[in-house]
Amino acid sequence: MSDSFETGGSERQFAALAKSLDQHAFRVYLGCMQKTGAFLEGLGEVPDFPFGGSLYGWESWQARGKIARYMHQNQVSIAHAFDFYTNLALIPAARWARIPVVIGSQRQLGDLLKPAQFKVQLLAFHLCDIVICNSRAAADRLVEKGLPERKIAVIGNGLPDSAFLRTTSILPNRPGLRVGMVARMNTRSKNHRGLLRAAALLKHRFPQAEYVLAGDGPVRADLEKEASDLGITDRVAFLGDRRDIPAVLSSVDVTVLPSFSESLSNSIIESMALGVPVVGLRVGGNPELVSEKAGEERGVLVSPGSDEALAEGLGRLLGDKDLRLRMGANARSFALATFTIDSMRQRHEELYAELLHKKGYRSA
Repeated sequence: MSDSFETGGSERQFAALAKSLDQHAFRVYLGCMQKTGAFLEGLGEVPDFPFGGSLYGWESWQARGKIARYMHQNQVSIAHAFDFYTNLALIPAARWARIPVVIGSQRQLGDLLKPAQFKVQLLAFHLCDIVICNSRAAADRLVEKGLPERKIAVIGNGLPDSAFLRTTSILPNRPGLRVGMVARMNTRSKNHRGLLRAAALLKHRFPQAEYVLAGDGPVRADLEKEASDLGITDRVAFLGDRRDIPAVLSSVDVTVLPSFSESLSNSIIESMALGVPVVGLRVGGNPELVSEKAGEERGVLVSPGSDEALAEGLGRLLGDKDLRLRMGANARSFALATFTIDSMRQRHEELYAELLHKKGYRSA
C-alpha cells in the first residue's frame, strides 16, 4: 500500500516493485490512500481508502476498518506498508485483520519527521514482523531508537533496464559543461539553494557551465528568484517535472544532490546507472553509494552546511575530465551490480517467502 503515486522516490519504487513481482508466485493486491499521480499508470485497479485529512480522526479509523475488511475478504497473507502514512494506516489494520505477515517500510532517515510522528511510527514498527529499510543508515537509526535488529531487513532500491540506457541529449547543444540536479521542489531540505549559491561561487571559474534543475513544486518560484538575485539566471534552467529522467541525465556531465537528509537517493543511483559522477553531501546513506576509496571512487562527498565545500567538490569534477570519466565508469559498474529491478524484486520475494515459512505456510 502506498500513500499516493506522485512523482517521488518512494512512489517510483512502489510502482516498480508492484509491476515486477512474480504473478505466478504471488497474487498481488494494491491499495492507496490517495489515487493521484503519474506512477498510477500501468498498475491496473487500485482501490483507495481516503483518511479524511487526518491519521487520527474518526474517519481514519473507519478507513482502517475498510482496509482490514478488504484484506480479510481477499485472504491476504502479507500486508506491506510502503511509506510513513501507510505505516500508520496499514499496519494497525493488518493486525486488526490478523494478517499473518505484516511489513513496514523506512525509506527515509526519519530526521525530517516531527518527534511525535517518529515516535508513533516507531510504535507501529514494533507491531511488524519486519521493517524494510532501503539503507543501512535508516536501519541504524531505528536500532538506535530501540527497534530490535531482528525486525529489520535492508533492501536497496532497484532501477529498470531502461535506466541504464544512455540516450541522445535532449537539451540544446551549447559550449561548456552541464551540472544536473533531479529533485522535487517541495521541501527546503533538498537544498536547491545550496546548489544555486555554489553555482554563483563558480561562475567566474567556469563561466560557460550550465545548471539544469529537473523537478517542480511549491518552492520553485522562490528558487527562480534566488537565481535572479545571485545573478545566474542566464546559466540556470528550470526543466519542471520530468518523466524522462534518463534522457535528462544523459545530457549532463555531473550531477549534484545537496540534500540535507537522504536514506538511499534514487537521483544518485539513476546518475550512477548512466555513468554520471555525483557530488553529494556526506549524510545518511550517501556514503553507502558514493565511495571515495582510492581506485573505487564513484563521486565526491562534501560536508553539509558549507556552500564553499559544495562549490569546491563541483569544481573538482568540472575541472578534470579524466576524473569524471573514471568516477562515472566506477559508478555505472556499481549500479549494474547492485541496483537492478531484478535484484530488488528477488530480495523482496525471498523475504516474503521466508516470513510466510516462519508462519507455517508452505509453497506449493
